[in-house]
Amino acid sequence: MARVTVEDCIDKVDNRFELVLLAGHRARLISQGAQITVPRDNDKNPVVALREIADETLSPDDLKEDLIHSLQKHVEVDEPESDGQELVDQAGSGAAVDAEEAEENIAFDRMSEEELLAGIEGLVPPEKSDDF
Repeated sequence: MARVTVEDCIDKVDNRFELVLLAGHRARLISQGAQITVPRDNDKNPVVALREIADETLSPDDLKEDLIHSLQKHVEVDEPESDGQELVDQAGSGAAVDAEEAEENIAFDRMSEEELLAGIEGLVPPEKSDDF
């Protein structure tokens, strides 16, 4: 039944797999209450979506953008970059403390395997209780 409609859509969307994705997305939008742009003619939502693409009442590029937007979980927001001097002023007195913390982290990262094993052996196991 929809075979002729799919063949009509190939002129608008080159890739059949992309066509399926776009038509499926549009069919879901129709089932959620979106306005259709062609007469229904007792057709189901996927066929209506294909007919909309074939009749070019909807742009495939717009459908593709809408599909991508609906699948995104995290949307990046462009924020204006601050001046470098403001960052230096904000760092101010905290720079000395940050340097000490950085040295501690570097020392930890440079711990040898022997030092790590010695530290583990120095740990005392928890005392066993009769509760269990």
